Amino acid sequence: MKVSYHGHSVVKIETNGKVILIDPFLTGNEGCDLNPDEVKADVILLTHGHGDHVGDTETIAKRNDSLIVAPFELASYLGGKGLNVHPMGIGGSYEFDFGKVKLTQAFHSSSIGLEDGTNIYTGMPAGILFTAEGKTLYHAGDTGLFSDMKLIGEHNSVDLAFLPIGDNFTMGPEDAAIAASWVKAKRAVPIHFNTNPFIKQDPEKFTSRLQETEGLVMNIGESLEL
Repeated sequence: MKVSYHGHSVVKIETNGKVILIDPFLTGNEGCDLNPDEVKADVILLTHGHGDHVGDTETIAKRNDSLIVAPFELASYLGGKGLNVHPMGIGGSYEFDFGKVKLTQAFHSSSIGLEDGTNIYTGMPAGILFTAEGKTLYHAGDTGLFSDMKLIGEHNSVDLAFLPIGDNFTMGPEDAAIAASWVKAKRAVPIHFNTNPFIKQDPEKFTSRLQETEGLVMNIGESLEL
């Protein structure tokens, strides 16, 4: 399984002959190396409805006929636009031909802002446990620290965790380090920081606090093999 990072919360997975994008916020994601008009995506996994996570989903999915896997209300909204969706609920899992997806809880909010200034509620936000080729990746989405992360670590062997560290809207570096230990991740990558003034962080504040988990600050476009 090849995993790469593309700024903010964007993660690309290549496995079982498929390309999977998580939270493809490309336009407006400073320094992102992916072009929404060119990127390939067989599958798009979404954690919640905010614009910096749904991002370019519609553009990418229409061009690629991508399958979009998302929490129920968000999937229903996107399905109403004629996109190919698979709705899921918190705690549920599904075996796809490209791997197993399970949604975990995340403590945040979830909505889509419309041009008239109103918001559409898009259900509960989620984290994602993705398993393929005998490896498990945990993308926490946007969340604060919560004690049930300990259960994730007790019942899953997490090879790689992507954890938000930006603070203000999500966990900060200190809480994210606690999260890494609770989920018992072998390696942890900081995400959701430095893309706007509210979430400016030094990622070393996160990695320096890790003990049993290897901290890895990934540059945009950098990849690794699981």
